Amino acid sequence: MVSSICLDGAQAPDRPLLASRAVPKVCYSCRKGPAFGNSRSHSMVATKRRFNPNLQKVRIDVGGTPTREYVCTRCLKAGKVTKAA
Repeated sequence: MVSSICLDGAQAPDRPLLASRAVPKVCYSCRKGPAFGNSRSHSMVATKRRFNPNLQKVRIDVGGTPTREYVCTRCLKAGKVTKAA
């Protein structure tokens, strides 16, 4: 187990170092992501909202290796990615 010492001399808590990778909610193929706009009520008051694309987590071939990636349904339907067997 690796422990590190902080700059002020205090020892950091012992926990495994995780190589976490933040996965953005964008399509792997076309890079389509969320769009932003306004919701309009009957009185035309604008409140911010978010239009999310229809992303599915699919096993696809990336360089010959199967990986799970987010792909939008438009790219799946158009055959822009090959699903892993």
